[in-house]
Amino acid sequence: MRRVAEVLDRKAMSLYRYAHNKAALLDGVVELVLNKLSINPAAADWRQELRGLAADYQNLVLAHPHVVSLLVTLPKATPLGLRPAGTLRLLEDFLELLTRAGFTASDALHSYRLFFGFLHGHALGELQETVEDRVESEDLLRLALHRLPRRQFPQLRELASELSGYDGTSHLRQGVDMMITSLQSRLQPTQAPS
Repeated sequence: MRRVAEVLDRKAMSLYRYAHNKAALLDGVVELVLNKLSINPAAADWRQELRGLAADYQNLVLAHPHVVSLLVTLPKATPLGLRPAGTLRLLEDFLELLTRAGFTASDALHSYRLFFGFLHGHALGELQETVEDRVESEDLLRLALHRLPRRQFPQLRELASELSGYDGTSHLRQGVDMMITSLQSRLQPTQAPS
């Protein structure tokens, strides 16, 4: 709290007027960030809605990379029932979207956990892949991979070009499409979109 107060050029005790402890302050940050994400629970095409949500999440993460650790660890800080309402809106809308599409409530919840588990993991992976001087780094990575002993690392050497040319957006789309295909298989045949 002292460090935040320094950045804001305020006294640490003045922050407690707005957040009664560090966890509440962090919850507020997460709530502000999550309020930038939305999903239309009445959307005609749940698949497109999830694709759009994934793209918005990726943009949010790239714009605010330091918030990712908060998004991923929020459940450890604050139990679900005690979180600010703004952090629960996305979950509620997600569940409604999928139940309207024909999923059971249980499958909708499982889908939410799967979907955001993937988004969180992808965000962490993409931030790990992000480097400042991309062109130079791709060349250096490709060279380094080709210098690995062939007998010990045949797979890495073979994938050198693909590993050095990471495309987070393409990877995200592919993963989301795989999840959507899997989720569609959970619907009853009469409910599955054609």
